[in-house]
Amino acid sequence: MSLAGKTLFITGASRGIGLAIALRAAREGANVTIAAKTAEPHPKLEGTIYTAADEIEAAGGKALPLVVDVRDEESVKDALDQTVSAFGGLDIVVNNASAIQLTNVQKTDMKRFDLMHQINTRGTLMTSKYAIPHLEKSENPHILMLSPPLDMKEKWFAGHTPYSIAKYGMSLVVLGLAGELRSAGIAVNALWPRTTIATAAVKNLLGGDALMRASRTPEILGDAAAAIFEKPSREFTGNFLIDDTFLAGEGWTDFEQYRVDPGVALAPDFFVPEDIPAPADMG
Repeated sequence: MSLAGKTLFITGASRGIGLAIALRAAREGANVTIAAKTAEPHPKLEGTIYTAADEIEAAGGKALPLVVDVRDEESVKDALDQTVSAFGGLDIVVNNASAIQLTNVQKTDMKRFDLMHQINTRGTLMTSKYAIPHLEKSENPHILMLSPPLDMKEKWFAGHTPYSIAKYGMSLVVLGLAGELRSAGIAVNALWPRTTIATAAVKNLLGGDALMRASRTPEILGDAAAAIFEKPSREFTGNFLIDDTFLAGEGWTDFEQYRVDPGVALAPDFFVPEDIPAPADMG
């Protein structure tokens, strides 16, 4: 199935992974709502909803840039309504917006925990909730979370329990909604990267330029997301997918194209289960 003419609502799509998914869909002629907070340029973060819209339209798609705070119920509902009004419907929702702080319980301010919970878990649940009535009218509706497999190991929590709770909360929404919406034919899946991805969060919060060089580009997630959306929604739901393993199963063999620096070994991401082996050399 082609994404031509399909309408996507992507949270946090002004940069990084969200923008990569938007651009991949745009190259097939999709309509994309950029639901994000950045309307004015940020000194440390490239891109706004308007620069993202320009890129999407240059790639061959149609763009609707909307200032959306996924913590705000009315903001989310209004943005979804505007999307349907502008494009005539809604086919795909990508819950990509996320907040991160890798500190332990004692060092995490409760306001920061509340922010991560409100954006990651609550924002994902709420955006999905208000999208469902629109998605029910689509021929091949999909909801995708950028969240990890539910691999409940101590090591994935120790050291950053507050963030892990908020991120796994997104995956619990996948688990529950896949069951709730199966009979309605709305697919609900999760996608997660095996390696760190070269985004502003990696550069500014996790490891600077050194970790950026040890990362893959966001385009790997754009390709994986597009392959998910082309699956029949009634047949492909409730999956927790690792990007390269899923793509390898779809026939991908060239993973070198996604490396930022081919001379640097790839850095593994958090939350990747040990029983899902890498299909390509990590260097």
